[in-house]
Amino acid sequence: MSIPARCLAAVLLVLSWSAVVFADPLDDSVAREMKERCFPGISISIVKGGRIVRSQGYGRKDKVSGGPVTPQTLFQAGSISKPVTALAALTLVEKGKLSLDADVNGLLRSWKVPDNEFVRKQKVTLAGILSHSAGFTVHGFRGYSADGRLPTLLQVLDGQRPANSAAIRVAFTPGSRCQYSGGGYVVLQQLLVDVTGRPFPDFMADAVLRPLGMSRSTFEQPLPEALALWAASGHAEGGARVQGGWRVYPEMSAAGLWTTPDDLCRFIASIQSAWKGRNGGIISPSMARTMLTRRIDVYGLGFRLEKGGATFFHGGRDEGFDAFLYASADVGVVIMMNANDSAGALGRLLNLAWAQYGR
Repeated sequence: MSIPARCLAAVLLVLSWSAVVFADPLDDSVAREMKERCFPGISISIVKGGRIVRSQGYGRKDKVSGGPVTPQTLFQAGSISKPVTALAALTLVEKGKLSLDADVNGLLRSWKVPDNEFVRKQKVTLAGILSHSAGFTVHGFRGYSADGRLPTLLQVLDGQRPANSAAIRVAFTPGSRCQYSGGGYVVLQQLLVDVTGRPFPDFMADAVLRPLGMSRSTFEQPLPEALALWAASGHAEGGARVQGGWRVYPEMSAAGLWTTPDDLCRFIASIQSAWKGRNGGIISPSMARTMLTRRIDVYGLGFRLEKGGATFFHGGRDEGFDAFLYASADVGVVIMMNANDSAGALGRLLNLAWAQYGR
């Protein structure tokens, strides 16, 4: 069976770029997945013992015109934005500016959680939002064309045009069960803006990105022109390039992070360090333990936690981008790609990387 020319070009680029380091089973698996699924590009980083031990790009930033993916290439992180935002919120808890268990309406200024039968029984709390148990609707977001009209955050919260998602409302008694909600994290975004009095991307840069050395990461939406030069273009399942290269997500806390696997490894390492009892990070060891303690179902505060094991993880998908972060107390793997895929490629690559480095 002949290989399509565009796929063959991507595979050849994988092999040439992989020659920078010794070939191994992970390289071979990436090449195979890219050939079989015709992915434009993949980037992988692995942190172990607080140090990045592997950082590698494969393929192209754009299936037609883009240069090679390198460790400096930016990808949309999708829902991995959520645990990064959760970490920022926890820094405010430790400073006494937020409470995990207080009614968030006490600090929301620009918008309030609408009253209904469910919030009369139990109020919405920060801990509930972070653990997806606050009762909020709206699972995820589709993004917007870069050249189209963007909604304000208030329009997203209330589902008003030009927002393309429904109003974010509490649909069951907070704390009674878990239901994944990007909508809840949009409420958190408004809460952080109201409490700090600052634009969300600026707050996130000062609270998390700069302190952790995540110098190639931003929550700015749309992506600034200077950073766009380093960005990969997204590709939908089946290979079609996303119009304009990528979608814009004003729902920054839920889906708006642009980053690299290296930067997400720095994020992982900071949590691992605090989790193991080391002071000096942006949260204390006790807060790290709180973050990584199961609250309800599989969720801690921001992360999914593996049942019966000391691992934390989160996946992400924006239009044209897939990503996954998986970590234990000492090892972390981040895989990002500029394509959507429902055939399990990320899981297979993660399993192989963990087999090599997760011991």
